[in-house]
Amino acid sequence: MKHSRSKLKYIRQNWQLYLFFTLPGLLLTIIFKYIPMGGILIAFEDYNPMQGILGSDWVGLEHFRRFLSSPDFLTYLTNTLKLSVYGLLWGFPIPIILALLLNRIKNKGIQKKIQLFIYAPNFISVIVLCGMIFIFLSPVGPVNKFLGTSINFMTMPEAFRSIYIASGIWQGAGWASIMYTAALSNASPELSDAAIMDGASLLQQIWHVDLPAIKPIIVIQFILQAGNIMSLGFEKAYALQTSLNIPASEILPTYVYKLGLQMGDYSFSTAVGLFNSIINVILLIIVNAVVKRFNEGEGI
Repeated sequence: MKHSRSKLKYIRQNWQLYLFFTLPGLLLTIIFKYIPMGGILIAFEDYNPMQGILGSDWVGLEHFRRFLSSPDFLTYLTNTLKLSVYGLLWGFPIPIILALLLNRIKNKGIQKKIQLFIYAPNFISVIVLCGMIFIFLSPVGPVNKFLGTSINFMTMPEAFRSIYIASGIWQGAGWASIMYTAALSNASPELSDAAIMDGASLLQQIWHVDLPAIKPIIVIQFILQAGNIMSLGFEKAYALQTSLNIPASEILPTYVYKLGLQMGDYSFSTAVGLFNSIINVILLIIVNAVVKRFNEGEGI
């Protein structure tokens, strides 16, 4: 209690300093995060840019009813969920495995070279990556030459999800492993030495020493990624789209982009985007509750 009072007294005496350092961040947050939230009203209006948000006619939930009753609703929702869920299931363990493997390399020089190699794809822009994919998978590209075929994989809806997820893992897994690698560097070496002296195998050392050291990071990352299941960026999906793979590549973010910016249906696209965000929040709450109950059940 005494410590809290002295801290409050210090803040009151130096409020100018606190204001100087916090005001820029606070203003940026308000301007770019909170004020734009007013645009959500467009989802409930028949928005007219000439009349503005406050002058447009109010239509309530009409755009949501229109979207939910659309014959394409389930297709776009399913495509989005499949890309996200499969990407999470296949992509989430890879950075953890990479970090565990890197941690076992005792030669620091070799370890740094491997880290540089696996981190590099993260710095390739999405558009450049998509261009590389089109070149590699074209009928005359390296993949077809290796297979001795002339298949245009980018026109196959059944191949789109595998291409999207695999390229995402290749690009981001190395960079995502940094957090786990940093956590492993703080693991107790005494526990590792004790496990070795007790005759633990390599897999037993990883299971009983390494994984418990990074478990809190794994849980936090899983909650964040599972809560963003519906937050696929439209850039990569849109850049990889062709007229023939649209049955699998058209997801909610690309649908919103086309409706809002290409067709000018601002109200309907805002309603679809808001629906997407609401589903995200619900998923985040559910996953957080499940993980919390699981940890409580383990006595953590």
